[in-house]
Amino acid sequence: MIAVLFLLVPLIGLLARAPWRGLPQLLAEPEIREALRLSLLCATLATGISLLVGVPLAWVLARSTLPGISLLRALVTLPLVLPPVVGGVALLLTLGRTGLIGQYLDAWFGITLPFTTAGVVVAETFVAMPFLVVTVEGALRSSNRGLEEAAATLGSGPFATFRRVTLPLIGPSLLAGSVLCWARALGEFGATITFAGNFPGRTQTMPLAVYLALERDLDAAIALSLVLLLVSIAVLALLRERWLGTGARL
Repeated sequence: MIAVLFLLVPLIGLLARAPWRGLPQLLAEPEIREALRLSLLCATLATGISLLVGVPLAWVLARSTLPGISLLRALVTLPLVLPPVVGGVALLLTLGRTGLIGQYLDAWFGITLPFTTAGVVVAETFVAMPFLVVTVEGALRSSNRGLEEAAATLGSGPFATFRRVTLPLIGPSLLAGSVLCWARALGEFGATITFAGNFPGRTQTMPLAVYLALERDLDAAIALSLVLLLVSIAVLALLRERWLGTGARL
C-alpha cells in the first residue's frame, strides 16, 4: 500500500494542481502548440527510422550465429541503461562539427546535425530504438520457425518469407515495440537538450518546454505535463491490451 501511494500521490498532486479552466487557452498558446507539433513530428520520424533499421537488426540478433553476436546485443541495448545526458554527449562528440564523423559530414556534404530539428530526431532515435529492437528480437526468438522453413521449401525467397510469414507472426510485438519506441522518443529530455539544445520552434520539444516553463509559467508547465501524462496512459492502455490481455486469455 505504501508503494502504491508513493507512485500515485505525485500524479494526484499534478492533477489537483492542474489549471483545468484555463487549460484550453494554455494549450492554444503558439509556443506550446509548436512544442507539441515538434514533439509529435520528431517522435514519429524517430520511430520510422527505428523501424527501418531496427527490425533488420533485431532479425540479425535473433537469428544470427556469428561470433560476437552477444557483444553486439549488449552494445545495442546499452542506451537502455545509459544516462541520456551521456548519450547526448556521445552524439555531440561523434556527430558534432568537430566530432569523429560530424567533421566529415560538415566538410564534405555541408550537413550539421547538432542544435537542429534533425539533431532532435537523431537523439530520440538513439535513445528509443533499443526498445523496439529488444521487443522485436524477443518475438523473433519465440516465433514458429517451422512455418518459415515450410515456406522456404515451397520456393519462397527470404524476403517473401519474411514479408508473408514472419512479419504477421511478430505483428503484435512489432506494434508494441513501435509504441514503446514512440513514447520513449516523445518523452526524451537529456540527450535532446545536450545534442540539439532548447530552441523554440526548432528543437524545443514538450519535455524541454516543461523544463523551461517551470521557471516562468507554472501553469503552462503543468498543462504540458498533463499532455505527456495522457500520452503515457494511452500507451499503457494499448500495451496492456496487447500483453496482459493476451496473457489473461491464454
